[in-house]
Amino acid sequence: MSFVVGTAGHIDHGKSTLITALTGIDPDRLAEEKRRGMTIDLGFAHMILPSGREIGIVDVPGHARFMRNMLAGAHGLDAVLLVIASDEGVMPQTREHLDIVDLLEVRRGLVVLTKADLVDGEWLSLVRDEVTAAVKGTSLEGSPVLAVSAVTGTGLPELVAALDQLLASSPERPDSGRPRLPVDRVFTMSGFGTVVTGTLVDGSIGVGDEMQVVPGGRFVRVRGLQRHNEKVEKVGPGSRVAANLIGVDKKDLIRGDILALPHSVEPARRIDATIRVLASAPQPVRHGAELLLHTGTVEVGSRVIVLDGDEIAPGTTGWVQLYLDRPIAAAAHDRFVLRVPSPAMTVAGGSFVDVAPRKHPRHDSAVRESLVRRAAGNVLQEELRKYPRGVAVGALLRATVAPQADVDKLQARRLGDWIFSDEAWQSIGARAAQELDAYHGAYPFRPGMAREELRSRLGVPAASFGAIVKGLVEDGRLVERDGSLAAPAHQVAIETTGPALELVRLLDSQAFAPPSLTDAMQQTGANEELVRALAQRGDIVRVSDDIAFSKSAYESAVAMVREIIAANGSVTVAQLRDRMSASRRPVLALLEHLDAQRVTRRVGDARTLR
Repeated sequence: MSFVVGTAGHIDHGKSTLITALTGIDPDRLAEEKRRGMTIDLGFAHMILPSGREIGIVDVPGHARFMRNMLAGAHGLDAVLLVIASDEGVMPQTREHLDIVDLLEVRRGLVVLTKADLVDGEWLSLVRDEVTAAVKGTSLEGSPVLAVSAVTGTGLPELVAALDQLLASSPERPDSGRPRLPVDRVFTMSGFGTVVTGTLVDGSIGVGDEMQVVPGGRFVRVRGLQRHNEKVEKVGPGSRVAANLIGVDKKDLIRGDILALPHSVEPARRIDATIRVLASAPQPVRHGAELLLHTGTVEVGSRVIVLDGDEIAPGTTGWVQLYLDRPIAAAAHDRFVLRVPSPAMTVAGGSFVDVAPRKHPRHDSAVRESLVRRAAGNVLQEELRKYPRGVAVGALLRATVAPQADVDKLQARRLGDWIFSDEAWQSIGARAAQELDAYHGAYPFRPGMAREELRSRLGVPAASFGAIVKGLVEDGRLVERDGSLAAPAHQVAIETTGPALELVRLLDSQAFAPPSLTDAMQQTGANEELVRALAQRGDIVRVSDDIAFSKSAYESAVAMVREIIAANGSVTVAQLRDRMSASRRPVLALLEHLDAQRVTRRVGDARTLR
């Protein structure tokens, strides 16, 4: 297993010197750092502990002006070394770095008292007491405190042993199959091209893998990988890694970008989160506050929408929605820090709960309850609630980090590739029943509603409608009849008396010379819906919009057509008109109808049988 350990502490307290003494690697790589004798940007080293554990070390600057660089290196740590100079004790940046470690919930750490060779035992004892008080109530409370000297080597073996023991209890990094590499350095190497470095989380990457830069969207390929300056073919989560990329120039990448599998991470511009305001913050975090958000290796401006109340007081927690100045790559449960830009100071931090939320109304208890459930781990169920018309299972899993197996545990109805929350499914079923009942009331003589019309009324996507119909049929909420959809209890009931009987009698009485349907309906009191129902049942045959025959008259006319064609090889309008003793209008409508029904085929002015 590989681990990542970071430093924290005030400027000139000996962080870089300590790392050099432990690893033999000077993490200060910039010429300006060498000249000024201070760390400006992130530095990196590595070593193997006595147990054989490999660790990558991230050295951060201690000066307040370079806090954005410190924050870029503080993510993804398995443990932290809080470095405090024995001759100075706890200083302002000690406290701010400790606040950041606490807000990021780094719970494994050692407090290292450097420069122990410069003080006596009594002074060292006072510093220990001060340190114990400083870490009380933070994520590092109870951490071992070790005095060392990088100059004389005193205490270094004990520090290495303590670090080894500390990491022995660190759990293996989870591999969710969705690797993310937050970029903290971008540079070029002669003969290789663009290289990025970072601490890999949530999955593994290998040489040859196609990756996507988020939020930019550019696709790249991994040409080579290094871990601790050694070439590797594959690297897992929790490792410091350098990736040589094909398909992108240095100018197209910045610190704060991430590498992820294609389409696995969507850029986020609005994020729901829970935040804790530091007890030491000089004022509350107020609704509408403009703060700098730091998460992973990115820094971005944000506006804080307080969802429950108008402010979050120092020392308390609350729910917020963060509006970001630009899209970033983020995932649920990522930790973050909020800072006031001027005068620069850390005031709060927390955890992302939903990185693709809708815009919420404020002071809404339903929103708060949903966030509580999501924060408690019901991410998949709460994500599903966002889709009142259902969602494809693949899209649901892409929006979360849940494994496929968790889908079966949801309170939901799954139909093939589509899934619906119980509430959504009940709502769809109730709406379908309501729409069908209304339709049958308006059109009692129709067997059912057209599929597309019901889909439109329900407002569901065409892609999911087939699954919805299948599920509603299984549930007994509707039936399919001749390509239309109906409520199970609906039956077309045509009375055998009244307008229906009168219409059929009228058409029978004028078998081959029927009146126009408009006239027939006026004479009998039948309406368009009754005509449609009689035609559907087969009592009449509608050969055009305004011409219909009774069933018996139609069958006799078709028989005449067949007889004439059998005798002459074809039939014309005039021949059939004479045989039927009818006018041209119903005869022509009949033949055109038979053409459409593929009984006959027109050849010139005549028809033959198909």
